[in-house]
Amino acid sequence: MSISGYTKPWIAAGFAALALVAGKADAAQCGNTSAGFEAWKREFAEEARGRASAASLAALMGTSYSTATISADRGQKSFRLSLDQFMAKRGGPAIVSRGRAMKQSNAALFASIEQRYGVPPGPLLAIWGMETGFGAVRGNVNTLSAVATLAYDCRRSAFFTDQLYAALTLVDRGVLNPGTRGAAHGEVGHTQFLPKSILNYGTGGSLDSVPNALNSTANFLKAHGWRAGAGYQPGEPNFAAIQGWNAASVYQRAIALIGSRIDGQ
Repeated sequence: MSISGYTKPWIAAGFAALALVAGKADAAQCGNTSAGFEAWKREFAEEARGRASAASLAALMGTSYSTATISADRGQKSFRLSLDQFMAKRGGPAIVSRGRAMKQSNAALFASIEQRYGVPPGPLLAIWGMETGFGAVRGNVNTLSAVATLAYDCRRSAFFTDQLYAALTLVDRGVLNPGTRGAAHGEVGHTQFLPKSILNYGTGGSLDSVPNALNSTANFLKAHGWRAGAGYQPGEPNFAAIQGWNAASVYQRAIALIGSRIDGQ
């Protein structure tokens, strides 16, 4: 929903918080506990003036330090598993079975996506199944709070600072709002796009819509070098596009394997 034309309580609160900032602050200081988060928000908002709107910065000032996000960020142990272990833990066989059924029941949608982007159903269904169980589990963490927490956190501050600026732009566009909820790292929708990916590869509309999410995912893969008709297993041309989706090697190989089984390869 657009936030222009009227004043919400969270905007008024944000303006009040911003008013406490006197003069231009030095670079916002990252931290590894919640103690400095409120001061960091004020410093960041002062730095961001002119790059982000007053309304989006007010939304930022309404965020809270997300302990759920930090816990998830520190606990990604499954990426250290072998491929077989990872497939078992993430329910690979069930994703293949459900993916084959979804491929048939959504045949027209997948045909139109493949015609437009050159991406077959298998990898898209593998991503959809792996990310959210085909939309069943999309997360319940406040998105702006998650991204702001990771921008403040020292571990990957630069990466998530870019994501935060993207999120503030999406607030202005009405794509995100202060109540948007998703996964612990700020991903939203059926295939879990981070804010910057929404800006760069989103094809329009909410990613809580299945067609929008799958079209956007295919657009992401095409933008990362996907070539129609080429293979997507490790060592084949399109595997590099899958690598662009997630940095974890075991995750990349799982997507390729699940996708091939869905596509009947």
